[in-house]
Amino acid sequence: MRKPFIAGNWKMNNDAKYSAELAAGLAAALKDVTTVDIAVCPTFVYLQTVANALGDSSIKVGAQDVYFESNGAFTGEISTDMLKDVGCTYALIGHSERRHVLGETDEIVNKKLLSVLKSGLLPILCVGELLEEREAKKTTEVVTTQIKAGLASVSAEEMSNITLAYEPVWAIGTGKTATADQAQEVHAMIRKLLAEMYDADTAENVRIQYGGSAKPANTAELMANADVDGLLVGGASLKVEDFAAMIKNVE
Repeated sequence: MRKPFIAGNWKMNNDAKYSAELAAGLAAALKDVTTVDIAVCPTFVYLQTVANALGDSSIKVGAQDVYFESNGAFTGEISTDMLKDVGCTYALIGHSERRHVLGETDEIVNKKLLSVLKSGLLPILCVGELLEEREAKKTTEVVTTQIKAGLASVSAEEMSNITLAYEPVWAIGTGKTATADQAQEVHAMIRKLLAEMYDADTAENVRIQYGGSAKPANTAELMANADVDGLLVGGASLKVEDFAAMIKNVE
């Protein structure tokens, strides 16, 4: 049985004061939750602030990105050791905004994933298609390419430390959400692909989140699907009441 995993991606939002208040509010609201894994991913400059505000809460901290080199002359980049040093457990890899706004390639995504695995952090690998790719019926092709490239050189054993997040790009921040059936269809396809790449047991144990305008109103419907194991939440993770409601709904 795969334990549900809900992560909040705060993106480039909040200041230090609100980040601390949001983290403390979530820690208080969710202190009794034990059946759902929870993480929040603030911007780099507030990672330690959030980690401190969470205290001994079971809520984990994740980074929104990471660089694949351990140190050196890479101005503006953040290494895995730096993330661990400020209390991170997870790191998002290949989020659609990194791919389509900032130009990250599948090769870069794979380098980051391998670096994160080597460090002991837990990667959340994001994949998903653009609107024009879905309309051209290329969803399977695009997602398959992203997964195969992103997981290049990753062993079956290492897959136990990886979460996948399917995020249809056309549903991120648009208010549009893939229907429960659309989400399940792609998640099932991903699990079948993992079975082909590795084996049935590996595929069965990997958690696959859905990301794309997930909110309290559609949480139950999305999570009712057999292959949807969690959510990667954007805007709804910026308010205690909304994010907590989603997690309690799943619990």
